[in-house]
Amino acid sequence: MNVVEWIQFLAGCAFLFLGLFLFLVEMIGVFRFHYVLNRMHAAAIGDTLGIGSCFLGLIILSGFNFTSLKLALVIAFLWIASPTSSHLIARLEVTTKEDDAEEFEDLTLSKEGESENDHI
Repeated sequence: MNVVEWIQFLAGCAFLFLGLFLFLVEMIGVFRFHYVLNRMHAAAIGDTLGIGSCFLGLIILSGFNFTSLKLALVIAFLWIASPTSSHLIARLEVTTKEDDAEEFEDLTLSKEGESENDHI
């Protein structure tokens, strides 16, 4: 193996491990957050960045050929579809939630523009 192949291999592996790390962070976020919108945010960000990083690593490892073009199109589709579907599900959650007083904190602004809870 020459130097260029080693650099290609190491860069591809780095993006694959970055994607796996992002999936791990997503999984921890989904289990640690209590409110459904926070969980959805962690899942959507992790999916978009994690899948993008893993596929970018696969593109680098396979070289630049027709398979790379297919993977790039899958990345483009997921970058459009994942945030859109998460946004629609989040809007459905907000509009159908009847009692949200437990989940949200009531913040009021003082005359200086700072919230009253900043001084606590």
